[in-house]
Amino acid sequence: MNQASDPDHVTFTIDLTVEEARRRAEVVAALGPDWDPVAVLQEEQAAHDLLYSGLDEEQLRIHSMLVAAGVLPGQEPGRAASH
Repeated sequence: MNQASDPDHVTFTIDLTVEEARRRAEVVAALGPDWDPVAVLQEEQAAHDLLYSGLDEEQLRIHSMLVAAGVLPGQEPGRAASH
């Protein structure tokens, strides 16, 4: 059916760009002035290093296999699991 000829059907679009910008501003405001993204990333790196420290040979092999499969993130910057 042709939408233009259907009196019960109204076509409209919504641009969410402004709403997304407002949402992001609210998130940053909620984090507060003491939020330090560099410190957070450094703490995350320290936690990651601690989590995977002290692995035995078999655990390292399994960890490497999971990183290669994309299940676990590797050590590269901006790392994230791909699956």
